[in-house]
Amino acid sequence: MNAERRESRRIAKVLMAAALALLTAGVAIPGKAAPAATSATASTVTAPAIRSGNTRVEDSMAQRLQACTPCHGREGVATASGYFPRIAGKPEGYLFEQLMNFKEGRRGHTVMRQLVTPLSTAYLQEIATHFSALDLPYPPPESISVPQAVRDRGRQLALEGDPARRLPACIQCHGQALTGMLPATPGLLGLSKDYLTAQLGAWRNGLRAAREPDCMKVISNRLEESDIHAVSAFLASQALPRHTRAVAARRGLPETAPTLPPDLVCATPRGS
Repeated sequence: MNAERRESRRIAKVLMAAALALLTAGVAIPGKAAPAATSATASTVTAPAIRSGNTRVEDSMAQRLQACTPCHGREGVATASGYFPRIAGKPEGYLFEQLMNFKEGRRGHTVMRQLVTPLSTAYLQEIATHFSALDLPYPPPESISVPQAVRDRGRQLALEGDPARRLPACIQCHGQALTGMLPATPGLLGLSKDYLTAQLGAWRNGLRAAREPDCMKVISNRLEESDIHAVSAFLASQALPRHTRAVAARRGLPETAPTLPPDLVCATPRGS
């Protein structure tokens, strides 16, 4: 077993090195010189070609970000593994915020930290811009079998909240259609139950955090474990609406929609 673990770690290190090399191709990294003919803004200019063995490969942002596909799927639409999220089409502000959270140590995924640590803030912004611009179809939602009482509780938390527990409805921040709100709040549909459960659990356990004030840390700690199960099951089983992009803040919410509890404050998006 120890030999298998050592081999698994060796393979992981090799894959990490390959992914980092692809992601940073032609990008200036502190302490290293970038090839003179390559631009860190290759996604917005005519992309030069780089040579890989006997093959010439276009040096574009899309090509570099092939490094993201093993976990996040082709073009960022996710894979069959429920623990890695779709990143295609997410709000640019949200994607950039999460990349910075990994870089600055607020999120604990080791691979992501190692991938983004060498990259400049400007390059992380460009990565966020690339994935945010992708407008690709979503697969059908998960088919999840839970008791009706669990489904009803999940629906209540998502659409109405629980004032007695000082829990706002998900729609208050993530949009009436739960597809996200600009500039930096993500949609909650099109994600697996496993991923949603894991992220709420990570906030509760301190493995995921945002810049203070971190409202999701407060919310996750007000949820019972049964609530996390219920709301994750409800969200993962919902089909996306025709318009899947994030909307302007509070667009579509009724005028009478409640605001956040007064003791719940979220960090202002970067650049606001």
